Amino acid sequence: MRIDLHIHTRPRSSCSQIDPRELLLQARRVGLDGLCLTEHQDVWSPREVEEMAREGGIQIFRGNEITTNQGDILVFGYEENVKGVVMIQELRKRVESGGGLMIAAHPFRGFLLFGIAQLQMKVEEACQRTLFQYVDGVEILNGKVTDPENEMARQVAERLGLLAVAGSDAHRIDEVGRGVTILERRVRNEGELIEELRARRFTTEWRR
Repeated sequence: MRIDLHIHTRPRSSCSQIDPRELLLQARRVGLDGLCLTEHQDVWSPREVEEMAREGGIQIFRGNEITTNQGDILVFGYEENVKGVVMIQELRKRVESGGGLMIAAHPFRGFLLFGIAQLQMKVEEACQRTLFQYVDGVEILNGKVTDPENEMARQVAERLGLLAVAGSDAHRIDEVGRGVTILERRVRNEGELIEELRARRFTTEWRR
């Protein structure tokens, strides 16, 4: 089952240019079986997603991209809309109590919170970042960062034994499906998605 785990749509994510209905068409064009809506600090309701899935004929999952003091985190299986910047330790407590999953999004992106100097890190140094103590996995293929940044994420995930997933981080329609997580089994909801990811029954695929 081919899923893009990281997509933003408008108007829920003001930085996105993707219309939700256009997204459904594009997802089918690029061969996706499912997609995850991960808006910034905003979770779609189950009813909205069910209606959208019926209309588009594709499986849709709900996630959230939450800003923490250690960077952006993709969260699955957590319903709360978190506003502002939250401490990652606090987010971990909340998500863990509900059985959710936390993935470090684009952890080595060369701008914003940590600065470009981090790109000179050795893998051993990178593994020491506080961020990686609190997440279940790492986005090793992100459609918005450079190959070296993705490679550093891959090496850290491998070294620390964290889940290594892919997502496009699409903000434009042509970016949908750049990073795909391929599950061995079909899943119908966020709970089953989390179960398959935790069991590591998946591979990743990259498309530029």
